Amino acid sequence: QVQLVESGGGLVQAGGSLRLTCAVSGRNLFNINIMGWYRQRPGQQRESVATITSTGRTNHEDSVKGRFTISRDIPKNTVYLQMDRLQPDDTAVYYCNARLIKIFGGDEYVWGQGTQVTVSS
Repeated sequence: QVQLVESGGGLVQAGGSLRLTCAVSGRNLFNINIMGWYRQRPGQQRESVATITSTGRTNHEDSVKGRFTISRDIPKNTVYLQMDRLQPDDTAVYYCNARLIKIFGGDEYVWGQGTQVTVSS
């Protein structure tokens, strides 16, 4: 079964950078339809940040486009989120997600435990 473990969160000043890591076990990245990073800001619902497909196609939400970059390391079976020019509004718990599209419907979503990112002004 797919397991996800996030790391790399912490406290950083506005304008700084962090790189989040999602270690994937149980399934090769090529066999996971979509890997993604989500975040949940205080008082807000969980939202998508960026995704990367099994073929390497990426998508970034407008709120982070140009500042955040999702990537993967195939030999390490790991997904990253490079976060640059961080802003206080980026403060959130960040989650790694694996979406497995089922043949007979009913997609499976696997979540990591989350990692806290706090950006101070």
